[in-house]
Amino acid sequence: MRVSVRPRLRRAGVVVGGAAAATLMAVTTAAAAGPPMPELRGRGLMHVFSTLDYRTRVDVHDVSGAHRHVLWPLSWKVCTQSPAAGQRLDGGTVTVGVVKNAERCPKK
Repeated sequence: MRVSVRPRLRRAGVVVGGAAAATLMAVTTAAAAGPPMPELRGRGLMHVFSTLDYRTRVDVHDVSGAHRHVLWPLSWKVCTQSPAAGQRLDGGTVTVGVVKNAERCPKK
Protein backbone atom coordinates (compact mmCIF):
# COMPACT_ATOMS: atom_id res chain seq x y z
CA MET A 1 0.00 0.00 0.00
CA ARG A 2 1.35 3.37 -0.98
CA VAL A 3 0.63 6.49 1.11
CA SER A 4 0.88 9.87 -0.55
CA VAL A 5 2.42 12.63 1.55
CA ARG A 6 2.40 15.33 -1.12
CA PRO A 7 -1.13 16.69 -0.54
CA ARG A 8 -0.31 17.27 3.12
CA LEU A 9 2.91 19.07 2.23
CA ARG A 10 1.10 21.32 -0.21
CA ARG A 11 -1.48 22.28 2.38
CA ALA A 12 1.25 22.95 4.94
CA GLY A 13 3.05 25.14 2.40
CA VAL A 14 -0.10 27.15 1.79
CA VAL A 15 -0.66 27.62 5.52
CA VAL A 16 2.96 28.63 6.13
CA GLY A 17 2.96 30.87 3.06
CA GLY A 18 -0.29 32.52 4.14
CA ALA A 19 1.05 33.08 7.65
CA ALA A 20 4.25 34.58 6.26
CA ALA A 21 2.25 36.89 3.99
CA ALA A 22 0.04 38.01 6.90
CA THR A 23 3.12 38.67 9.04
CA LEU A 24 4.77 40.61 6.23
CA MET A 25 1.61 42.69 5.75
CA ALA A 26 1.48 43.47 9.49
CA VAL A 27 5.14 44.50 9.53
CA THR A 28 4.66 46.65 6.42
CA THR A 29 1.59 48.32 7.94
CA ALA A 30 3.49 49.02 11.17
CA ALA A 31 6.41 50.47 9.22
CA ALA A 32 4.04 52.64 7.21
CA ALA A 33 2.59 54.04 10.44
CA GLY A 34 6.11 55.06 11.40
CA PRO A 35 8.06 54.93 14.61
CA PRO A 36 7.15 57.13 17.56
CA MET A 37 8.56 60.66 17.55
CA PRO A 38 11.52 60.91 19.94
CA GLU A 39 11.87 63.71 22.51
CA LEU A 40 14.13 66.27 20.84
CA ARG A 41 13.66 69.35 23.03
CA GLY A 42 16.84 70.38 24.81
CA ARG A 43 19.02 68.35 22.44
CA GLY A 44 21.39 69.69 19.80
CA LEU A 45 20.08 70.14 16.28
CA MET A 46 22.64 67.66 14.99
CA HIS A 47 20.96 65.03 17.20
CA VAL A 48 17.72 65.59 15.25
CA PHE A 49 19.37 64.73 11.96
CA SER A 50 21.21 61.72 13.36
CA THR A 51 18.10 60.34 15.12
CA LEU A 52 15.41 60.70 12.47
CA ASP A 53 15.34 58.65 9.29
CA TYR A 54 17.14 60.38 6.44
CA ARG A 55 13.93 60.36 4.39
CA THR A 56 12.06 62.42 7.00
CA ARG A 57 11.62 66.05 6.01
CA VAL A 58 12.76 68.40 8.78
CA ASP A 59 11.78 72.08 8.79
CA VAL A 60 14.00 74.14 11.08
CA HIS A 61 13.31 77.71 12.15
CA ASP A 62 14.80 80.17 14.64
CA VAL A 63 12.36 80.80 17.51
CA SER A 64 14.43 83.54 19.19
CA GLY A 65 12.61 86.26 17.25
CA ALA A 66 15.75 87.25 15.32
CA HIS A 67 14.67 85.26 12.23
CA ARG A 68 18.21 83.99 11.57
CA HIS A 69 19.09 81.35 9.01
CA VAL A 70 20.13 78.04 10.52
CA LEU A 71 23.30 77.16 8.64
CA TRP A 72 25.49 75.20 11.07
CA PRO A 73 23.48 72.54 12.98
CA LEU A 74 26.15 72.07 15.66
CA SER A 75 25.54 75.67 16.87
CA TRP A 76 21.82 75.23 17.59
CA LYS A 77 19.61 73.46 20.14
CA VAL A 78 15.97 72.42 19.90
CA CYS A 79 13.30 74.32 21.87
CA THR A 80 10.09 73.16 20.19
CA GLN A 81 9.06 70.18 18.12
CA SER A 82 6.08 69.02 16.16
CA PRO A 83 4.77 66.32 16.27
CA ALA A 84 5.06 65.91 20.02
CA ALA A 85 7.20 63.17 21.55
CA GLY A 86 5.51 59.77 21.40
CA GLN A 87 3.25 60.55 18.43
CA ARG A 88 3.66 58.45 15.31
CA LEU A 89 5.76 59.72 12.43
CA ASP A 90 3.49 59.04 9.47
CA GLY A 91 5.82 60.27 6.76
CA GLY A 92 4.92 63.89 7.45
CA THR A 93 7.21 66.82 8.10
CA VAL A 94 8.94 67.27 11.44
CA THR A 95 9.15 70.92 12.52
CA VAL A 96 11.69 72.05 15.09
CA GLY A 97 12.22 75.49 16.59
CA VAL A 98 15.80 76.25 17.58
CA VAL A 99 18.00 78.86 19.25
CA LYS A 100 21.79 79.20 19.44
CA ASN A 101 23.42 76.89 22.01
CA ALA A 102 24.31 79.77 24.39
CA GLU A 103 20.75 81.17 24.36
CA ARG A 104 17.72 80.22 26.42
CA CYS A 105 14.58 78.88 24.82
CA PRO A 106 11.81 81.51 24.79
CA LYS A 107 8.91 81.11 27.20
CA LYS A 108 5.61 80.12 25.60
